Amino acid sequence: MPDHVSLFLVPTPIGNLDDITLRAIKVLNEVDVILAEDTRTSGKLLKHHQITNSLHSYHIFNEHKSAEKLIARMSAGEQMALISDAGTPAISDPGFLLVREALKAGLEVSCLPGATAFVPALVNSGLPSDKFVFEGFLPHKKGRQTRLQKLAEEERTIVLYESPHRLIKCLEQLKEHLGNRQVSVSREISKMFEETARGTLEELITYFNEKGVKGEFVIVVAGKG
Repeated sequence: MPDHVSLFLVPTPIGNLDDITLRAIKVLNEVDVILAEDTRTSGKLLKHHQITNSLHSYHIFNEHKSAEKLIARMSAGEQMALISDAGTPAISDPGFLLVREALKAGLEVSCLPGATAFVPALVNSGLPSDKFVFEGFLPHKKGRQTRLQKLAEEERTIVLYESPHRLIKCLEQLKEHLGNRQVSVSREISKMFEETARGTLEELITYFNEKGVKGEFVIVVAGKG
């Protein structure tokens, strides 16, 4: 493991615990401390791979307060690894602030390649993947309508994240603002009940109203044109 790197961003599995690289396991074993979004969730992953390193809580509610202290420790020579509950840190998860502050302090940051939910959902959608825009989670209230209006003019494939209790509302709003476009909705990627449903927005609204909604979702919508 390179001595000059102070902060490693380590992707973790989005479902199947074996979807982790050998390099990621090596880094997690060798750093001085692992920064985890939820230590209980990450503890299961570490136990599965027999990683006994110490965990420190780092999440969206404490990142502003924690960043300065963590930067000081890394500046003093400690090496740290940041992981989220699932996927690549800082992609719709905490991490950006710590990376920015580490770089400001002149520290070396390295992001390992690995799992993230939107890539398999995009590739599996059957929609054009050569050019796309990743929106993450749409704003819940303020700015949501404005964002949807802008997306209505987007010609590239659109990728969104959505939670189960907002999925149908999101699909309905997409249909209202973008029209009845082709869409692919993936849930529980790499888990036992993985599923991808494809069709028009209208068809998938009907489908999920009848089937029910469970799991975390990635929505891939055809661009304008």
